[in-house]
Amino acid sequence: MTDRADIVWHDQTVTRDEREQRLGQKGVVVWFTGLSGCGKSTVANELDRQLGALGCATMLLDGDNIRHGLCAPPSVLAEEHGGRFAERFGLGFAEVDREENIRRVGSVAALMASAGLITLTAFVSPYRRDRDRVRAIIEKSGHEGDFLEVFVDTPLEVCEQRDPKGLYKKARAGEIKHFTGISDPYEAPESPEIHLRGGDDRTPTEQAAEVLTSLRMRKILGMSGTG
Repeated sequence: MTDRADIVWHDQTVTRDEREQRLGQKGVVVWFTGLSGCGKSTVANELDRQLGALGCATMLLDGDNIRHGLCAPPSVLAEEHGGRFAERFGLGFAEVDREENIRRVGSVAALMASAGLITLTAFVSPYRRDRDRVRAIIEKSGHEGDFLEVFVDTPLEVCEQRDPKGLYKKARAGEIKHFTGISDPYEAPESPEIHLRGGDDRTPTEQAAEVLTSLRMRKILGMSGTG
């Protein structure tokens, strides 16, 4: 077994400041969290579009898409890697699996922010401690303020009415275990950097614009987002 002391950090020749100066923006992670169906993916996608229109360099990590690769469940991994591998590295939706899912995503997001990208993520991420750990990972690799938590605060009844993927219906029928808001808890952020009130009459474009305004005020967009 390799000892932790044998894993040594290798400093890179090109610094983060140099990468950010080249892009004309600040690397940051904008972490959208909220119940399934709250609108976080929709708003994050719209924000990605608005940032792109300003010439910003961005990347969007979406919870459903990540589950197809980096954090795939055992059933997906078993097809190519076999059962033993799948059971060890595949992630389900129990509490410990969700913890590892968010840890992996947080580490990837930190790398992207270090490259100077405005990194958007859309994950239920139901547990405060997991989101706090991600904040620590990202700020340790950069600076305080590099992690912006965006709480898309849409009431459960509204999310359940929307139910775009039919997941709430399955959860109510007992067909899905560990479903956040039904059989598993959601721990709402206590003091998010940005608090979006979902379920009102505002469009995703308007909600994304609210987040964009916050990024401007924090001087994250820099030269690329002056248009």
